[in-house]
Amino acid sequence: MSHHLLREPDFGRLFAATALGQLGDRILFLALPLVAIAALHADEFQVGVLTAMTTAGSLLVGLPAGAWVDRMRKRSVMISTDLARALVLLTVPVAWWAGVLTLGWLYAVALLHGVLTVFFDVAYTSFLPHLVGRDHLVEGNAKLSAIRSVTSISGPALAGPLVGGVGAPATLLASSVGMALSGLLATGIRRQEERLGPEAGEHPRLAREIKEGLAFVIAHPILRAIILGDAMFNLSLVMYQTMLLVYLERAIGLKSFGIGLILSGMGCGALLGALLAAKASEWLGQGPVIWLAPLLTCPPTALMPLAQPGCSLYIAAVGLAALSLGGVIRVVAQSSLQQALTPDRLLGRMNATARFVSWGGIPLGALLGGTSGSLFGPTATLGIGAAGMTLSALPNVLSRPRSPRARFARPRRG
Repeated sequence: MSHHLLREPDFGRLFAATALGQLGDRILFLALPLVAIAALHADEFQVGVLTAMTTAGSLLVGLPAGAWVDRMRKRSVMISTDLARALVLLTVPVAWWAGVLTLGWLYAVALLHGVLTVFFDVAYTSFLPHLVGRDHLVEGNAKLSAIRSVTSISGPALAGPLVGGVGAPATLLASSVGMALSGLLATGIRRQEERLGPEAGEHPRLAREIKEGLAFVIAHPILRAIILGDAMFNLSLVMYQTMLLVYLERAIGLKSFGIGLILSGMGCGALLGALLAAKASEWLGQGPVIWLAPLLTCPPTALMPLAQPGCSLYIAAVGLAALSLGGVIRVVAQSSLQQALTPDRLLGRMNATARFVSWGGIPLGALLGGTSGSLFGPTATLGIGAAGMTLSALPNVLSRPRSPRARFARPRRG
């Protein structure tokens, strides 16, 4: 089964589209904050606001997005949102060259891009079970995580020199091109799932559909624990990430190339995690993987706020790579489990509900990170974030069934 999916033309096109889209996304991850920090001289709180705008879409449209996506063909949603995101990002270098780029402009771009990303992500994760079948979910998620991890290495490695050479605003042009090519590649996917929304003649009721998705997730003990743990992890992670670039540039003195190398190291850890994800779920069961991964790989992130230029910085960078390794192993296990436990007609709403709850705290985390950075400094904020990420294992630890392998590693087929 190891190479089965890559021989499937439609999965191969999704794989290639994912590579290009994620490459654009990883360039954006480095370049957009650096536009604010280096080009517009934003302070810590303003960087936190920018991060909050990037993720606020989950709160604004998180729940209705699932109901809307369940009514539409997921492939079409993926294509249209990829192309729209490309156009939105293109406005940043254009505004910079025209001399009209401001922080307000960046906030608007980050917010609109984030809203479009909500729709893309809900459609993307809901489309995979239709494309590969439920028997191949772990394999499909692992392979897509692997290519995302490769772009996590190559994206910052490419973005660092680009930022240094042409500046952060112009670097976003590469991000825009990557997302546009991703959307165009996805048009070649031939398989389209059946629409599973309201029957012909039935008047769709958005509130009722949202309520049905929420009730399904909240009533399911496994899904509920996963999403709560994810919410804690993401809030703490974004606090950490909000101050990481500030810390590396201002406290450590790294330039864009050095920051890119640090982030590429995290990508190496993510790639190794993607390669090990299927085996880890097979050996331990998906349930234990979901809570063991953060317990083992989040504590080393506390090394970064203790680092100084030199050897200790390299050791701290290894700790960040470990975080990425554990994060990918956990996400592959929990994504496959969530998809396997959810009926087809509820996939969009389940993914949207999961995203709303687990990502809804990210804007708060960004604002907390910016506020904490202003009050206590980047070093203390990194320590708080490291502790929170480690504690995110608790919901899944406390809700473990007596036989975790039986109930987690053998999800029913839908």
